[in-house]
Amino acid sequence: MAVFTRPRQAFVIAGVIGLALSATACGTGDDKKSSKAGSAECAAYDKYEGHDGKKVSIYASIRDAEADLLERSWSQFTECTGIEIDYEGSGEFEAQLPVRVDGGNAPDIAFVPQPGLVKRFADAGKLKSLGADTKALAEQNMPADWLKYGTVNGTLYGVPLGANVKSFVWYSPKTFKEKGWEVPTTWDQLIALSDKIAASGMKPWCVGVESGDATGWPATDWIEDVILRTQGPEVYDQWTTHGIPFNDPKIVDAVDRAGSILKNEKYVNGGFGGVKSITTTAFQEAGLPVTTGKCAMHRQASFYANQFPEGTKVAQDGDAFAFYFPTIDPAKGKPVLGAGEFVVGYADRPEVQAVQTYLVSAEYVNSRAKLGNWVTANNKLDIANVASPIDKLSVQILQDKTGTFRFDGSDLMPAAVGSGTFWKGMIEWLNGKATAPVLQGIESSWPK
Repeated sequence: MAVFTRPRQAFVIAGVIGLALSATACGTGDDKKSSKAGSAECAAYDKYEGHDGKKVSIYASIRDAEADLLERSWSQFTECTGIEIDYEGSGEFEAQLPVRVDGGNAPDIAFVPQPGLVKRFADAGKLKSLGADTKALAEQNMPADWLKYGTVNGTLYGVPLGANVKSFVWYSPKTFKEKGWEVPTTWDQLIALSDKIAASGMKPWCVGVESGDATGWPATDWIEDVILRTQGPEVYDQWTTHGIPFNDPKIVDAVDRAGSILKNEKYVNGGFGGVKSITTTAFQEAGLPVTTGKCAMHRQASFYANQFPEGTKVAQDGDAFAFYFPTIDPAKGKPVLGAGEFVVGYADRPEVQAVQTYLVSAEYVNSRAKLGNWVTANNKLDIANVASPIDKLSVQILQDKTGTFRFDGSDLMPAAVGSGTFWKGMIEWLNGKATAPVLQGIESSWPK
């Protein structure tokens, strides 16, 4: 799953204030540009000239403080080009976007976090293929592993924007140093460390998969990471596209291996109880015992850094940090599980294409990164512009050419499975149901 936050309220960033500010800064009449236009500061935006006074609407799920950062990230672009970006962020984005598109009220651009939804709109003929400039820049700046998730039937429709890395295990560097524990780099070392910690009287793992209507999704990430490490990216791709059954023996093996941690009463659930407490523990709270000495490790994505209490030092020498989820079979390479959003267009007016091109440019990604709390797989991102230690580590992993990236599997599957029976099946599995009947039930639910 790509977006995991507390319950959300929809909001619209109104254009009234923006228009008033524009009039104040830029004068009256038809000229929408600020006084910066034509200056050296605007030289990088010369290629986007010719659209002064045009408006481009963008719809996404990004809200609140993150939406403020988003608007700041393109403010210089709008000031220099005169293009007005009318942004709307909504907590009901995933449900409302299809309604708007099917009802003939599509935005010019949307930031879509599910490749499956990109495919749905492309197959329905609702999306516009990328302009030549956008496509060329995307192919230059983005890894092929990412571009394929925005491609449908050979046509590139979606440009990757932000990203998160899911293949992380959170821990307390301070506690590890005090206890003399070493960060594991292989699965065998991870299990040996878990056994050592369990023998000391501490539960080595804390886990929580409760997330309201989305309860179960954190467990699907565990399964996906283990499949990549035991079976490799080719089998993973077959599994997410139903090229092999959901209950294929290879998948059963991976689920059971994940269960050697998740369903092990000696290992979980530090700070909360036993195995069955996992399904009632909120994912936002699940990793907090790492910093209180009640558990040692918590597998969760890079965005979990935002869940620690204010004052928590998230750094390699701090109260909390993360290490790469270790490999299991070296022959399967160094897989990276992650997610992100894709910039898709429902209109192809010149000003819309200009905005799409800008969002994949070096200027944009570095502008956004300097504001903090954001990473991307775009290779034009200068890591010097990334302040947070965990974000720096995420960028290093995303830009590592020896790694193999794969998108969150549940976001690639049909919604009935990926955000339906897969989530529900993991709840049943964690509550004691055996692997075979759980996977058989998910397999039977796959749309024919």
